[in-house]
Amino acid sequence: MEPHQPAPGAPSTVSQQQSVISLVTGAGGFVGSHVVRALLGRPGCVRALARPASGLKAIEGLEVERVEGDLRDISSLRAALRGVRHVYHVAADYRLWSKNPKEIYENNVEGTRNLLRAAAEAGADRFVYTSTVGTIAVPREGALPNETTPAGLDDMTGHYKRSKFLAEQEALRASQEGFPVVIVNPTTPVGPGDWKPTPTGQMIVDFLNGRMPAYVDSGLNVVAVEDVAQGHLLAAERGRVGERYLLGGKNMTLKEIFTALARLSGRPAPRWQIPYALALAAGSLDGAISAFAGRAPRIPVEGVRMARYKMFVDCSKAMRELDFRPGPAEDALGRAAAWYLEQGYVTQR
Repeated sequence: MEPHQPAPGAPSTVSQQQSVISLVTGAGGFVGSHVVRALLGRPGCVRALARPASGLKAIEGLEVERVEGDLRDISSLRAALRGVRHVYHVAADYRLWSKNPKEIYENNVEGTRNLLRAAAEAGADRFVYTSTVGTIAVPREGALPNETTPAGLDDMTGHYKRSKFLAEQEALRASQEGFPVVIVNPTTPVGPGDWKPTPTGQMIVDFLNGRMPAYVDSGLNVVAVEDVAQGHLLAAERGRVGERYLLGGKNMTLKEIFTALARLSGRPAPRWQIPYALALAAGSLDGAISAFAGRAPRIPVEGVRMARYKMFVDCSKAMRELDFRPGPAEDALGRAAAWYLEQGYVTQR
């Protein structure tokens, strides 16, 4: 993606740009690490917020200032935000199952509220909040969902989506009160660097290991994680305060995704499509066995419920307003598969 000119009001000289400190939360995560790499390609300094015990393997060796802090501890956030002008709040508790769902709300909702407050106190002049396609892609008749599609808390399936919806409301409220917040809603990022595989990444790994014998009639909007990272920077430069921008690529059914992966990897695509009710029953059974065994389920019921509807969306707003230009989704799937192979996630040859 070609570099873009700063928006009106942005730093106009190289010396001014070099003085900009950008704080990235979730810098050790999949999307966050790519946001860090994208920022390192621009003038300025990058600061990564991480809990003391968090690993930053994904950005190891990069010229990044690490600061310790916790989204639930506002005093640590105030310290981390000293001198920061741009905030990229990418961190999220992305779990489709938890023994204690309250933790998901504490991390995603309370943590976002704390960071917004601390960033406003620090005088940050741009705050990019990373939401999710899940707050937009709700089942509706007619045209594909977009940023104007009405949705409420009752439309959200599971604790993760509900917590992200509530966190997004915090970001919107802050923008209405005058704080310069822009919201991005990534769809389904894929690509290299998914060290702790996301649910979508795990699906690709399972496919490559021959553990995906069947699929449900569902679908996702697939986009390269590198493009999503660039979309964050474009949102900071060109996004309108208080607006949401879907950062997506291509709407693909699961069958199309597995067919593409089969072509790229040589592994046969799953042949059977199973009914949603059967998938839900399998998830419920796995949940019961997992609870007895004291482990996380391999088939989270929340994930099965989310797969009941195709998560297809219209991403044209980001293309119009941000000049967001995602590359081919199939290429992103290929880079993801190659990376999992290189890193030893695939044991079945």
